[in-house]
Amino acid sequence: MPPDDKNKLNKLEELIGKLFSRNYETRTRYHDGFSHPSQKDVLDSWKTKEKPESGREEKFFMKTSRFKKFFIFSVGFFVLTLGYAAYFFFAGSNTVSNDNIDISIFGNNFTAGGEDLSLIIGITNKNNSPLDLVDLVVEYPKGSDADSSSNTERLRESLGTIPAGAVRNENLRLVLFGEQGSVRPIKVSLEYRVAGSNAIFVKEKLYEVNINSAPINLSVDAPSVISPNQDITLNVKVMLNATRPATKILVKLDYPVGFAFVKSVPAPSFGNNVWDLGDLAPGAEHDISISGKMIDVFDGEEKTFKISSGSQSDTDKSAIGVVYNSIKNIVLIEKPFIEANLFVNGVYQREYAVDAKTPVNVEIRYANNLDTKVNDLEIKAKISGNAWNRKTINAQQGFYDSAEDAVVWDKNSKSQFQEINPGDSGSVSFSFSSLSLYSAAGGMLTSPSIDIKVDISGKQAVEGFAVNELENSSSATIKIISDVGFSAKGLYYSGPFTNTGPIPPKAEQATTYTIVWTLSNTANSISKARINSTLPPWVTFVGTFSPANENLIYNSSTKEVVWDADRIPKGTGISGPARSVAFQVSFNPSLSQIGSTPTVINDAILTGHDDFANVDIRINKPGLNIRLDSDPTFPHSGGVVVE
Repeated sequence: MPPDDKNKLNKLEELIGKLFSRNYETRTRYHDGFSHPSQKDVLDSWKTKEKPESGREEKFFMKTSRFKKFFIFSVGFFVLTLGYAAYFFFAGSNTVSNDNIDISIFGNNFTAGGEDLSLIIGITNKNNSPLDLVDLVVEYPKGSDADSSSNTERLRESLGTIPAGAVRNENLRLVLFGEQGSVRPIKVSLEYRVAGSNAIFVKEKLYEVNINSAPINLSVDAPSVISPNQDITLNVKVMLNATRPATKILVKLDYPVGFAFVKSVPAPSFGNNVWDLGDLAPGAEHDISISGKMIDVFDGEEKTFKISSGSQSDTDKSAIGVVYNSIKNIVLIEKPFIEANLFVNGVYQREYAVDAKTPVNVEIRYANNLDTKVNDLEIKAKISGNAWNRKTINAQQGFYDSAEDAVVWDKNSKSQFQEINPGDSGSVSFSFSSLSLYSAAGGMLTSPSIDIKVDISGKQAVEGFAVNELENSSSATIKIISDVGFSAKGLYYSGPFTNTGPIPPKAEQATTYTIVWTLSNTANSISKARINSTLPPWVTFVGTFSPANENLIYNSSTKEVVWDADRIPKGTGISGPARSVAFQVSFNPSLSQIGSTPTVINDAILTGHDDFANVDIRINKPGLNIRLDSDPTFPHSGGVVVE
């Protein structure tokens, strides 16, 4: 054996002996650097182990923490993936999706309004689970106005359970209304639940139907352009276009602002804009003519009349419950080429009310609104009615033709009418008085009124020798207010009551008087008639009045006396008996009132409403004192308090 190999073998055996020897003392040598080796002792006991260097420990634990986090994340992701796979495998096939539910609607996309529309609604459940507690909901507009959410019909039908893969068909019959050419939306909804959930799921589908004819045809014949304050007539035609009768049909007109209703044929059933046509047979027609006047309107405005028809509401007899059809008519307001506006007693309006004692002054203001001249202008005011005095006409610069009851102004009576320049304006006027509302010869006037119609005309030169004839008109109605009589008198020796106490009255001694209020009336019925007065502090209300059926009330706290007379028929106190009430008061004079004539009742005020003239009336009567001029037997000296 070579010497080197022998030495290596000896060293190896020595190393093995040291390793297994009990008495071998181990030493460890550390090298922290290349130039300065150092030696560190190894602990011989587990109890006093020296702490490793901090840098190495943090690095070791940092690597360990990251590894653990990555390991935990990997395990968690694996568990979740496994759970999802298991859920999808075992339960995923039982979930329900809206996308797997089909709603099919089969039917005609066109229908006549008011006629039956048949639809077949098919429901297909392509899910692997059944649909529970299924409700089919169908919503569609009742009437012709699809924008009104309150005018919606809702049908609900319970379908129970629709199994997985099943198809359910439902037959529906609807009635739609609307204008011809309009579209009616039908919304079909499927409400359902699924096993294991209380939530309600909804699947919806929209279906549109075109109305090819309206159940009720509406048409209106009216001018498309009118002038301010011009009369207007609308002729409305209503025809049932359905094949089956319609019941309780109403027609309603919504008037624009500025339209003043005058009359209609036939008369309205409710207010001035609702007509009850009753039951209509197929093909039945009705005509309604509405007359009015456009007032307080301006050039360039558009006024819309809305006409609706439908069935009567169950809760309000004057309202349309379901609208079958509606149309609109638009009228353009344009200033006339020449205009004549009529003013009565300085006021410009459609109707006027004056009392019989007030003279009527009429002014007609004319104007040329063209950018060219108007030649040969003529204004004619025709007067009619039962309440004007023909003998009192006073036409300034005009001629009153009594044969036609018309006042005329033309170029012969007013030279400037021969030529009116563009933009020129002016006025003409006349006046008259009204007749007495009652006369022994003629009796009582009924509905006393005066109508004035003004026509204005002229000529406009155009190209060549052509001439345009220009015309316009205006009108007004004057209603005469009924002449209501109200008298108040105090009595002592006459009247329905026996009065007591000294005459003349003595200080600190009570004397009673009778107060009598009397009403009379001429041409028009008066409603809401009421008389109010008060008693002075030194007078008390005795409490008796006659007749007992009159509504006389005394308020002791305010000392107010009120007679609620209500209605005063026309002719009261003239062609029929007067209306009166009497009551008793007591006067107890003070020493301070000696030598005076105290008041026993203060001013009385009569208020009411003239039903024909459509105006409120008010009459004041001064208070009464103890000088009873109305009592024929009352002494002249009895009206002063004595001691």
